[in-house]
Amino acid sequence: MSDPIDRTGLRPRFWETTPLSRLTRKEWEALCDGCGKCCLNKLEDADTGEVALTRVACRLFDDETCRCAQYEIRHQFVPECITLDPSTIEKHAYWLPQTCAYKLLWQGDPLPDWHPLLSGTAQSVHDAGVSMRHRTVPEFEIDEDDWEDHIIEEPT
Repeated sequence: MSDPIDRTGLRPRFWETTPLSRLTRKEWEALCDGCGKCCLNKLEDADTGEVALTRVACRLFDDETCRCAQYEIRHQFVPECITLDPSTIEKHAYWLPQTCAYKLLWQGDPLPDWHPLLSGTAQSVHDAGVSMRHRTVPEFEIDEDDWEDHIIEEPT
């Protein structure tokens, strides 16, 4: 017998019972907490592989909603934007934010209590101080050589 589906079209607590590779597209997308940290430009140390977040956001990032302003067609504007899915998460997990649901579940860790799937509201990620809302500068305003001046500690 299949799991019941609620009014959102999601199975209850699907993230606890279903491997990432078996999630529906809707369930996969629902895992995104809307923090916006994946849309920040990152710097990777060539020697250590350490990844640092900057507050320099992708040109498509909406600082108010913490979402991509052109998500469905983003590759038309930003061809290098990563498409994260169950088949690519292992390759990309190293640069994902520490609080990212995709990374947490891939590592076998639970979702934090502020995650919208647990709190029931998208606002909880902002209320918890985890999101990048009103904390970014657009990449077109900062020369790439100056991104290092904008390294931040990851909001946790």
